[in-house]
Amino acid sequence: MKRLIVIFFLVPVYVFSQQQPDASRIHQRLKKLGVLTSVLYMAAHPDDENTRVITYFANDRLATTAYLSLTRGDGGQNLIGSEIRDQLGVLRTQELLAARRIDGGQQFFTRANDFGFSKSPKETFKIWGEEEILSDVVTIIRQYQPDVIITRFPPDERAGHGHHTASAMLAEKGFEAAARADQYPDQARELGPWQVKRLYTNTGRWWNTSINENTPGVVTLPVGGYSPLLGMSYTEIAAISRSQHRSQGFGSAGTRGDQPEFLEYVRGQRAEKDLFEGINTTWTRLQGGERIQPLVDKAIASFRHEAPAESVPALLQIRQEMLKLSPSVWRDRKLDEVEQLVQDCLGLYVEATANTYQSAAGQSVRTTLELVNRSSTTVSIVRIVARGLGFDSTCSVPLKNNILVNIKTTKTIKTREFSSPYWLSEPHGIGRFTVQDPRLIGQAENPPAISVSVLYNVGGQVITITRPLIYKWTDPSRGELSRPFQVVPPVVVTLSSSVLIFPDTTSRTVNVTLVATGNGAVQGGLRLEAPTGWKITPNSIPFKLTFRGEEQVVSFRVSPSSVEETQTLKAFAVVDKAGTFDRSMQTIQYDHIPTQTLLPRAEARLVRVALKKSGSVVGYIKGAGDDIPTALRVMGYDVLELKHEEITPDNLRRLDAVVLGIRAWNTQERIKFYMPILLQYVEQGGALITQYNTPGDVDASLLAPYPLTISRDRVTEEDAAVTILKPDHRVMQTPNKITQADFAGWVQERGLYFPNPWDPRYEAILSMNDTGESPAKNGSLLVAQYGSGYFVYTGLSFFRELPEGVPGAYRLFANLVSMGKRPAAPVARKGSKRKKQK
Repeated sequence: MKRLIVIFFLVPVYVFSQQQPDASRIHQRLKKLGVLTSVLYMAAHPDDENTRVITYFANDRLATTAYLSLTRGDGGQNLIGSEIRDQLGVLRTQELLAARRIDGGQQFFTRANDFGFSKSPKETFKIWGEEEILSDVVTIIRQYQPDVIITRFPPDERAGHGHHTASAMLAEKGFEAAARADQYPDQARELGPWQVKRLYTNTGRWWNTSINENTPGVVTLPVGGYSPLLGMSYTEIAAISRSQHRSQGFGSAGTRGDQPEFLEYVRGQRAEKDLFEGINTTWTRLQGGERIQPLVDKAIASFRHEAPAESVPALLQIRQEMLKLSPSVWRDRKLDEVEQLVQDCLGLYVEATANTYQSAAGQSVRTTLELVNRSSTTVSIVRIVARGLGFDSTCSVPLKNNILVNIKTTKTIKTREFSSPYWLSEPHGIGRFTVQDPRLIGQAENPPAISVSVLYNVGGQVITITRPLIYKWTDPSRGELSRPFQVVPPVVVTLSSSVLIFPDTTSRTVNVTLVATGNGAVQGGLRLEAPTGWKITPNSIPFKLTFRGEEQVVSFRVSPSSVEETQTLKAFAVVDKAGTFDRSMQTIQYDHIPTQTLLPRAEARLVRVALKKSGSVVGYIKGAGDDIPTALRVMGYDVLELKHEEITPDNLRRLDAVVLGIRAWNTQERIKFYMPILLQYVEQGGALITQYNTPGDVDASLLAPYPLTISRDRVTEEDAAVTILKPDHRVMQTPNKITQADFAGWVQERGLYFPNPWDPRYEAILSMNDTGESPAKNGSLLVAQYGSGYFVYTGLSFFRELPEGVPGAYRLFANLVSMGKRPAAPVARKGSKRKKQK
């Protein structure tokens, strides 16, 4: 059972089409076969890891190297799209996996949820649950069995973030607890205790500017080395790896030349000069391994780049000796490596593709198994197994040199597990994901929905290759592409909006879209479910979908409760003979990651709130990416998402208000050219709402009507007390009267990057601060009258609150966009036949 668990965590899942390694990489992997040592790098978030250090250990020292990120980065921002929270966590998970595919590391996670910026580890542990996350850390240490742990942050305030500090503290506690059988004893009985040799911190220049290679007790890593086998320096590889964090804007330039990283002692045995001092990194660390080391050395010495297949007999001999060893992490880890080397040296290509990228359990799927042996070595297929398709067949199929073999089948999908991220399959709290299967804790992503295992005979030994079922297609401009095959419900249900606002007791129409995902007809009835006090008509609506991808939109009438409240509307598709399905579908698609499919519950927030608004047309100018346009439409506004060429005085004067997306000043290169046009619009009576930007290379005083400086002031406690400094100000009175009650139920934070200081012509409307902080922060909402109009700068996190259906946030935002004057005519869109008015 231990071997199964170890493989479950450590075998990489191939998510893109295969790429056969060249002979240089095969040679490097062969050299790694003789190195038995491991490093675990540990921090709090995706992009916290030092890819220079990971690349160095994985590619220069050839150590098994992994990064443990406590969270998936769910609480961060997104520079490339509108995904936030759970969706952002999925995106950033895949960015980490993309980085590891480049730098050669592996990836682990705990159940901790990134709930946003935290100012102390005390708050972090209170929200996460210290014991639960420590248990996850100990599990991963005992399974992975690192010789060395390296933390990115120190265990104190120098780390700059409560999560960062907590990651270092958990590393120290995990170091001690993993070695003791009385700590998490059930886990210890299954996995065994593990004593890490030493724990060090990768000291950052931002908290120690004077450290160097001569500092007493420091271990220096020469991470700037060059690899002739790879044709790149380790820092060049590291930059490509770090650049995978695109959602965070971490594109990095490669560097060359000698560059050190510094490690400082924390726990365990001190090292004088080398981190692996006193650690047996050869096969002799295993009982019986002394027979294997000379075989590996001989295989490395005799490897010929122009004829890798000549190394197969030596690799098979090594494998045979490995199988004689007692099961252990190193035996199993190296067994996987040598089997991959055999496949690489043979040039053996095995790929399983489906005729579609998704289907439902019980439906048929056509598959093609493509096999080709690109060597003169005798290879034959002896068995093919795809349990998710109910397929298990023995056979005898010879694979001749460079002769393609295609095996086509049509099988019924047997698995009933949906292909949605495992950590999102159950509702979760603010601090921790709910994971029912303990075997999944630590795992970066789900196992493939369906896998195909091919058993082949080479040199009298039978080796198994397992491949995920994928879908491939050819794009006219990008060539061959692929995505994972997904098992989904036979029908997915999507409500017209994730938030439904009811400003009074008037009923409204709610549309629901049903989409068939399989290749057969599906029919039944759709019903909505709302809590007591809400009325839905009709009770159920029949539907019938006859082919994959067919859609049907049905409409219900929803009458709200007579009292102000926030509730949940649920949708259920009752499919004849198949059951009830209540999942919607979300897809995350970017070029640098595999396509991700999420299957959240088909639900929407019902918000009964007294909400008034003025005006009808709002312009929106995109920043880093938020979902504010959707929220404005939910409020009843017509939203025009303006392109650069559409930001003209004629177009703007027809708008009630203009909203700048988050970080628009940071991300829009042309902002300095059209801000004067926007300020002219304000001066003539318009309202411009500028959401938060970050400090740095932005000179806010050149973009705002009056001077202000963007600071790092923020209030992270979503329930922090709010004082209304100017209760009689227009923005607090019209058209909605804003009170303390409107700041209840906020999520993740109050706001971030508040201005400080600012010109006295701005009026500070609110004051707030986190517990124990003084003085109060007053820059969350600044309003300035400029000419006949109003300029608003706000660091309040509307981009988080509005998608969550927070009533008070809607009321306050309605007041902001209601400050402008009424437009006179429709906007002239590019290409419109409407004549421009003089």
